[in-house]
Amino acid sequence: MTLIFAHRGVSSAFPENTMSAFRAAENVGADGIELDVQISQDGELVVIHDEKVDRTTNGKGYVKDLTVKELQKLDASFKFKKPFTKNPIPTLREVFEWMQGNQLICNVELKNNIFPYEGIEQKLIGLIKEFRYENRIIISSFNHYSIVKCFQLAPEVEIAPLYSCGIYMPWIYADSIRAKGLHPNILAAPDEIIESSQKAGLAVRPYTVNDEHVMKRLFQCNCEAFFTDYPEKALQLRNNIEKS
Repeated sequence: MTLIFAHRGVSSAFPENTMSAFRAAENVGADGIELDVQISQDGELVVIHDEKVDRTTNGKGYVKDLTVKELQKLDASFKFKKPFTKNPIPTLREVFEWMQGNQLICNVELKNNIFPYEGIEQKLIGLIKEFRYENRIIISSFNHYSIVKCFQLAPEVEIAPLYSCGIYMPWIYADSIRAKGLHPNILAAPDEIIESSQKAGLAVRPYTVNDEHVMKRLFQCNCEAFFTDYPEKALQLRNNIEKS
């Protein structure tokens, strides 16, 4: 069965990377969530995509220059019409605490390809081990050095490189860095790449899949999973296919 991951939560209808978006993913029946992690000025793992807070909140500045208290004073739902109340930027610890009440898989994307965020790997692995989520977390990043470091710290936690352009025989590259999965841009994931990677024992999870025709293609080739802003639509399609 192809698993459905809610990209930054149900980001099509809720403020991305917020607890509201993650709770919505659980409510619609998604198999997992995807979120992005950076480090605040005072060393806390925080869940936000951009290096700056400007696009997704009512604040300004770089995440790395703001303390966790300053970040959590910001409103991530300020662009949304009511009924949204204030949605603060969550810490990763908050998300992990909430996950104790469900069985969702969580893909943690390390956003350290622009700013290196020294020690981010150790902080993440430490938190995963504290909550005993070794089998519920997938670590991905465009910074492949970073996910290799995560593997070295905790080989029991799955890593998966993110990439946006074609890699020649990506299953061989993935094996060389001890990755068990591949997270390609959907444009870099034709059927033959998915099938060859799966034959090599790799889980392929393309991003970000919002087109129904593409979703159907991935279901038909039994792709391991994909990331979407519209998990409810994807789940309905999957149910229809399973019934037919």
